[in-house]
Amino acid sequence: MNTSDDFKNLEQLDEEQLPVAKHKLHDWTHFAGLYAAEHVAATEFVIGATFVALGSKTMDILLGLLIGNILAVLSWTFITSPIAVDTRLSLYTYLNKIAGDSMTKLYNWANVIIFSVISAAMITVSSTAVRFAFNIPAQLDWYPTNLWFVFIVLAVGIVVVSIAIYGFNAVSDFSGVCAPWLFVMFTSGAMVLLPALSIDVLDKTLPSGWSDFINLGNQSIWTGLDSNGEPGIGLIEVIGFAWAANTITHFGLIDMALLRFAKKKIYGLATSTGMMFGHYVAWIAAGIMGAGAAVILGKSIVALDPGDVAYYALGWSGFVIVIVAGWTTAITNLYRAGLAAQAIFANNSRKKTTLIVGLVTIVIACFPFVFSQILPLLTYAGLLVVPVGAIVFAEHQIFPRIGFTRYWSSYKQLSFSFPAVASWAAGLVFGFGLNAFNVMSFFYLFIPTWIFTILIYTILASRFGAKEAYSEEVKKEKLQKEKIEKFQELKAIQEPEKKRDVTILSKILKGIAIISLGFTLVLAINVLFGSSNENNYIENRETFYTYAFICTLIYFITAYWNLQRGKSIK
Repeated sequence: MNTSDDFKNLEQLDEEQLPVAKHKLHDWTHFAGLYAAEHVAATEFVIGATFVALGSKTMDILLGLLIGNILAVLSWTFITSPIAVDTRLSLYTYLNKIAGDSMTKLYNWANVIIFSVISAAMITVSSTAVRFAFNIPAQLDWYPTNLWFVFIVLAVGIVVVSIAIYGFNAVSDFSGVCAPWLFVMFTSGAMVLLPALSIDVLDKTLPSGWSDFINLGNQSIWTGLDSNGEPGIGLIEVIGFAWAANTITHFGLIDMALLRFAKKKIYGLATSTGMMFGHYVAWIAAGIMGAGAAVILGKSIVALDPGDVAYYALGWSGFVIVIVAGWTTAITNLYRAGLAAQAIFANNSRKKTTLIVGLVTIVIACFPFVFSQILPLLTYAGLLVVPVGAIVFAEHQIFPRIGFTRYWSSYKQLSFSFPAVASWAAGLVFGFGLNAFNVMSFFYLFIPTWIFTILIYTILASRFGAKEAYSEEVKKEKLQKEKIEKFQELKAIQEPEKKRDVTILSKILKGIAIISLGFTLVLAINVLFGSSNENNYIENRETFYTYAFICTLIYFITAYWNLQRGKSIK
């Protein structure tokens, strides 16, 4: 195609700096797989133990996690997804339109650091499973104490970086393959270790009913007492924990980077695969697995690492789940970090910035402290970015409704937006101030902080030019948008048409993969319901360990083969 002079400036821009083209949008299944895999992560083992250590009760966990995760799904659906689909931009690119270069670069640097550390923590978690398999000593200090552990981190990290640099499709493909298996394994692990708990507490392999299960949970898992023997958190705190766990991505709007590829705004509901299966089922399953492993090992649940818990729940498949669950989260967060870095260094491609950030991330992952501090990091990171999400929400959703002009700062050609910077600073002071004075539960601080920042930004923006009319600039903005759409339509013509893979071999491969997952579930169900006594339970558990691992190998071989065949169809 001979690109016209009108499109030369667009040709020079990196694809990530433009709105997503229509022909590159995805159906809800892509996001269902993506969120399912990302939020069934190695950290679920840690969070499962955290609820035990915080002293929650069984009914508070079952009900509180349900409500909190529903609220999280609704936050993605009604706050993040509409802005992402309207703009088709990542937050990093969109923020530049409303806050100028100075604040955007500062914010993007914060995100590079946050997501690099989160990704590094997940690489470290995956490496602990490999460490466990090769009998390398546990890394308990803030620095690595074994050279082989460093080599393992390098090997695991290289896989993460290699996938992340290829962008959204690679991340989505990898997540789509892993997600179904992760669901099955977390569910199976809980079924395999529940009899161990039941034998220890109830002196029988299976609770007789609902009341028996609640009694089992209250006595051996979620006892209502924290690690110091004091009364623990209640229903309200559990709801807040589940809702606030991902404020950085929904109220903070970071997931505009992912949901900008959605065909419809309602696809925000696809996050329910991650929340309801990942956080709800996986957190509960992780608590059961952790408590069961603790009974087998004769240790406290809070003294176990993910490798211990996964091995006694799933055998050799446990090593695989810790590695894969760590990878899926690390890859997604490294992709986000690469986008943030690319927004800072606009003259470089996202692949290059992701590669550089990835190498730094691998170095950070060599230091085990990043994993031990991951929960405080996530909590404070959420409070750090929520004010920025509030500023974007106000500009995009509120300003047009009250007669203000969207993108007014860009129209005034301001490289520094005082209202945006001042509002972010005020929001941080307000939020962390509430925390310092212990005004309310930390888990809910993001709500008043978000509302406060919206009010401050709206007031300041009105005084600095948001009330003014920019008819000429608005007209130019509309023409530029139309120009981009025409440019992308021309680009789409050159791209080969994707054909659906309907070959017999691919159908057979897909069938074998599904059967292997089904057989794994049958084996786990047999452990739970087919163990009449303790000896029988141990025999069934060992059978599960052996054949579940074989099924794991079969699943990944056939699922990946099928994926590659689908890509090769011309």
